[in-house]
Amino acid sequence: MSAPLLSLRGVCKSFGGVVANHDVSLSVPEGGIVGLIGPNGSGKSTIFNLICGTHPVDSGEIVFRGENITAKTTAEIARGGLVRAFQQTRVYKQMKCLDNMRISAPPQGSWFARPAEESAEEARRLLGFVGLAEKENWRAGELSFGQQKLLELAMALTAKPKLLLLDEPTAGINPTLINGVMARLRAVNEEFGVTLLVIEHNMRVIMNLARNIFCLARGEVLAEGAPAQIQNDKRVIDAYLGG
Repeated sequence: MSAPLLSLRGVCKSFGGVVANHDVSLSVPEGGIVGLIGPNGSGKSTIFNLICGTHPVDSGEIVFRGENITAKTTAEIARGGLVRAFQQTRVYKQMKCLDNMRISAPPQGSWFARPAEESAEEARRLLGFVGLAEKENWRAGELSFGQQKLLELAMALTAKPKLLLLDEPTAGINPTLINGVMARLRAVNEEFGVTLLVIEHNMRVIMNLARNIFCLARGEVLAEGAPAQIQNDKRVIDAYLGG
């Protein structure tokens, strides 16, 4: 059996006297879609920050593509193919969508070193993939919040990631757009071959999207399993309902 694309082994993180994560171990298989759920304050976002190198790990290790990345910088980790999209979009709202795409593309020696026509063609292809082809000349700030999330997804894909961390990809989105976002995420996984690790509070979304789910509570892994197992796990139900 091949090694997982990403694995956390006994990861711990505290801020002063507050324990954010304790002895967290989880794995993400290559080509999979893995969910990370838990009540507010359970340590999900801290886990993402540790994986991306935003915060240093107190103890334990993080391995990505067979390499220990625990002490690597955020930039080094991103160059290795691990990319994060945030709950609050980080698009350049005063710039056109097409320019957002081009400025997000990884440099080939220096920024905008790729031929302009090649860069624009790739950007348009990805904008079309997320359903924003007709809005390439709109300023990003003119898009709805859901469309901005789709733009950010397209921007993340310019880096050709191996693993994409998604922090609540459907939060704040009009319910009519949620199914479309889910369809795009499945396509990212199936057509682009990108592995997904997803934090999500919308249970309908994560239960239909993920193939395996980890539930955190009080900074620790409470349960792990297929969606049907997690839905019926009394420990998970109690964690959300205060049992």
